[in-house]
Amino acid sequence: MEFEQVYRTCFDQVFRYLCRLTGDCSLAEELTAETFFRAMKALDSFRNDCPLQVWLCGIARRTYLSHLRKNGRIHTVPEPLPAEGQDTFDVLEDQEQAMMLHRLLHSLPEPYKEVFSLRVFGELSFRQIGSLFGKSENWACVTFHRAKAKLKDGMEESL
Repeated sequence: MEFEQVYRTCFDQVFRYLCRLTGDCSLAEELTAETFFRAMKALDSFRNDCPLQVWLCGIARRTYLSHLRKNGRIHTVPEPLPAEGQDTFDVLEDQEQAMMLHRLLHSLPEPYKEVFSLRVFGELSFRQIGSLFGKSENWACVTFHRAKAKLKDGMEESL
């Protein structure tokens, strides 16, 4: 498979995954570029034992973790602007809830955080997630639902 085709086919999914993982679309752009650079160098080593998107999301995850290690695990979340006709208070309330959810998500232990992010933000199937971890589809499904329950409980406790 040619790299250009891989890039066109998978860019959006990898970018969306990194946007949600980082909470910062500018950072996600940089990390997506780095992910595809790393993938281009390693494309010959892709064994086709999992879907290409799963392989790329694995590279994206490692790229993000590398970034966190280099930068002392610090990253920022941009402040959204109110949409036309939307009250600033409503935006702040939504933003507070979103930040609370992001904090809870980042405080989840592994593999819950990773599985939840891959499913919700990376839009991977349970089969793909299980394959990425070397586990079963059922394991991915159970882990996702446990992560979701932990987030729900955390949100309810915070309110």
